[in-house]
Amino acid sequence: MDSGDSIGIILVMLVLITMSAYFSATETAFSSLNRIRMKNAAENGDKRAALVLSLAEKFDKLLSTILVGNNIVNIGLSSIATVFFINLLDEIKGPTVATVVITVAVLIFGEISPKSLAKESPEKFARFSAPIMQVLMWVLTPINFLFSLWKKLLSKLIRTDGTPSITEEELLTIVEEAEQDGGIDEQESELIRSAIEFNDLQAVDIFTPRVDVEAVEIDDDKQTVADIFTKTGYSRLPVYEDTIDNIVGIIHLKDFYAKVFASDAPLADIVKPTVFITRSMKIYDLLRLLQREKAHMAVIADEYGGTIGIVTMEDILEELVGEIWDEHDEVIEEMEQLPDGSYRIVCSASIDDLAELFDIKTDPESDITTVSGWVMECLGRIPQEGDTFQAEGLCVTVTKTDARRVVEITVRKGETDE
Repeated sequence: MDSGDSIGIILVMLVLITMSAYFSATETAFSSLNRIRMKNAAENGDKRAALVLSLAEKFDKLLSTILVGNNIVNIGLSSIATVFFINLLDEIKGPTVATVVITVAVLIFGEISPKSLAKESPEKFARFSAPIMQVLMWVLTPINFLFSLWKKLLSKLIRTDGTPSITEEELLTIVEEAEQDGGIDEQESELIRSAIEFNDLQAVDIFTPRVDVEAVEIDDDKQTVADIFTKTGYSRLPVYEDTIDNIVGIIHLKDFYAKVFASDAPLADIVKPTVFITRSMKIYDLLRLLQREKAHMAVIADEYGGTIGIVTMEDILEELVGEIWDEHDEVIEEMEQLPDGSYRIVCSASIDDLAELFDIKTDPESDITTVSGWVMECLGRIPQEGDTFQAEGLCVTVTKTDARRVVEITVRKGETDE
């Protein structure tokens, strides 16, 4: 073999290694690209980004094209290198040297290096390779058709579980990683997480229990009603007849002072209809219901028609944007860290918030939604001030009670002193 032929064969092998690198980089680029970023670019008129999205939507066909091309190139490279080294050395050493040289060359220059570079900027490389891949996919259409038939046969032989391409847990992980990488700030991350988890909550998870509901009786005189409006600072109050289990409607502060307080009109004249719901109603559906009914409050009824509690539009919105305080609200920290490292916790707080704060597990099948219910379950009786118990590695002390319920506790991690 003369020097001219050797140079030609070497150039051919370099071209094949370059093509191997191209196919490897293209596979990584299309597997790693950010489709949302590509979609935004395409919507802004980027034709190359639109082509990338079009190819990505046919990923099975694209992948088979890449694999067929890469294998053809690598097999051709191995064959040419073997012939070259046999002619250069002999039939014994040639194949061995060819195997070692091509393996190292393909690993470094045809696999590792191009894939690493494509991983750093997948969108940029996908834009570059998209036109070439479009042509190759057209050229290899018959082969891709055969592979598609083979895939259908495999899918019939091997049943898949039909898992969604992305689950809610994976989406929450993406949001967390975006926050850690600095793509979004903590407030944006919290808002997105709240929106994702929004439909998992039920009305009973955010309600105001019956014992805390401020309501007026339909026969109350106007001064009594005015005093309750003044004391609570609320703009709406439920109205009941005989017992709070029989709520007949809602009155508004504005209607009360405009139509009742300054006249002799009865309270019944301004009572608006009540929206009744079940405790298990999803708050997303409840929000839609309140919007449709043009209402700001719903009453949760039990199986016997009694009142469990109420849910307001503000309660729902707070699950998305956090606590909403106005100038008349008394700001209450549900969970406050004390100087000694323990936490003072208001027992109306959600048990999920307690679990998140101390990284403990709660029973997902349990009906308990508040810290108060959790304390009563752990003690197995009505709590009394000064009661202490341990649960989930926490030392809990009841510091304040009100009649038959616990109002406040202190919690610290670790065991109590004997």
